[in-house]
Formats: sequence, C-alpha cells, structure tokens
Amino acid sequence: MSGFDFNKSFQSLQGSVSGISQSFTPFAKRTTRLIQERLGNAEDKTELPEEYLELERRIDALKLVHQKLLSVTSQYENEGYDYPPNLRESFVDLSRTISEKVTTLSHAQSAQEAQNILTSPGSQKEPKTLNHALGRAALAGSESLSSSSDSQPLANALQKYAVAEEKIGEARLSQDQLIVTRFNAAFTTTLNTSIQFATKARRNVQNARLTLDAAKASAKVAKPEKQAAAQIEVEHAEDEFVAATEEAVSVMKNVLDTPEPLRNLLELITAQLAFHKAASEILGDLLPEIETLQSEQESTYRKSRETS
Repeated sequence: MSGFDFNKSFQSLQGSVSGISQSFTPFAKRTTRLIQERLGNAEDKTELPEEYLELERRIDALKLVHQKLLSVTSQYENEGYDYPPNLRESFVDLSRTISEKVTTLSHAQSAQEAQNILTSPGSQKEPKTLNHALGRAALAGSESLSSSSDSQPLANALQKYAVAEEKIGEARLSQDQLIVTRFNAAFTTTLNTSIQFATKARRNVQNARLTLDAAKASAKVAKPEKQAAAQIEVEHAEDEFVAATEEAVSVMKNVLDTPEPLRNLLELITAQLAFHKAASEILGDLLPEIETLQSEQESTYRKSRETS
C-alpha cells in the first residue's frame, strides 16, 4: 500500500483554491466597488447614456402599471369579492339556484309543497356574489309574502327581481372569468417574462459597469510592470460594458414597444362593458314589469279607499 503524498495533495488543494479565487474575483471586485460607491468613497463612476437611463425610467413605470393594476384585478379571481361579509346563509339557501326554485315553485300545489321545494337540495350550488345574495333575499321575501293575498303584487315583484339579480350575478361571473384569463394571466406573464428579461439585462449592465470601474481603479494604482495587463483588462471591461448596454437598450425597447399591454387593457374594458351592458338590459327589461305591478296596486289601493 502506497503512502500518503502530502506534497501532491497540497498542490491539488492549492490549485482548487486558486480556481475558486479566480471565479470569485470578478464578483468580489464588483461587490467592493458597489460598497465604495454607496459609502461615497468611489471616484470616476462611469456614466450611463441618457437614452439608457430614460428607458430604465420607462420600464420602471411600466412595471408599476402592471403591479398596481394586478393588485386590484386579482380580486376578480375571488368569487365572493362583493359578497356581504356579515351575511350568514345556510346550506339550504345556497343549495338550489333561484331559477330552479322559481321554476319548480310555479308547479307547487300547496304551501307545504312549496316549502319542500325551497328546502330540498338542487342540482347546482348558488354562487356567493352580491347579486346572487340579493336574489336569494328577494326570493325568500317573496315566499314569506305569498300566503297573503294583499301582498301578492310585492311577492310577484320580488320574485321577478330575484330572477333578474341572479342573471346579473351570472353575467358578473362571466366578466370575472374573462378578466382572469384574458387580462390577469396576460399581465402576469408580461410582468414575469418580458419585464423580468429587461430587469436581468439591466442587472448585467450594472455588473459590467461595476467591473469596468473596478478595473479602472485598479489600473490607476497598478505598478509599472503591470500597467499593460491592467489596461488590457480595462479595454475588455469596456467592451463588455458597451455590449451589455446595447443589449439592454434593445431588450427594453422591445418591451416598451409591444402592443400587448394595450391589447390586454382592451380585453379588460370589453369584459367590463359586456357585464354592465347585460346588467343594464336585464334591469331595463325588469323595470316596466315592476312599474306595471306598482301601478296596478296603486289603482287597487285608491279604489279600496274610495269605497271604504
């Protein structure tokens, strides 16, 4: 069995340490330079072109637009964003859709049968939105009044209102789904890809500038016999800095010039318009029916007062 060769092992370890040191040196130099700049001890900081700085400001603004809008539109991913926080509805309330209840109630032959319809589970669960909650409350009120003939007009009106609110609620859910898939997803992708690519390119410029300035600082204090090598290092760093800056400018321009964000905003507005248009049409169709019921009740009320 051969003995342990200490010299050979030491040389191997020394080579490994040297390799690590060489790979770590650029990072160490950049870090040292950055610390010096933050402490105000660095001289001759390389200035970035004004065109580049303007592109950075525009990219930051675009990023802020995406972040701020997404912080709001992400609420569309939560079905109950407008659901009353203190409202307590039972499983029975939510276990059958309003339309389903109204349809089956129209065939009920007795109050007991109507009650059974209202309390039995249905085929679909009711969503938790403000419009659906309004509809459920209105339908419950309609059923509580239906046993009184004097309250029949109001009971009928509440039932019609309940159906209308459910339709509006469904339109709101359709809007939300469109916003989530066509706006939120697209804006998130831009934020996590295109803008992130620009951020990475800017980081490369920052690193290249720090490397260049560190090389310049080293060249200023280099010994005469190392001046040539130091100057070569500066020239190489300058080439890297120019290449990184040109690449970043190209990336940032591409991000800023793409029509994708405006296209996404159009999708958001289109989804909102479709919802509000549907809500307006539903309520517009409902209003004359309620006005007719109200007019008929007013007429009946006046006649009853005249004969009494």
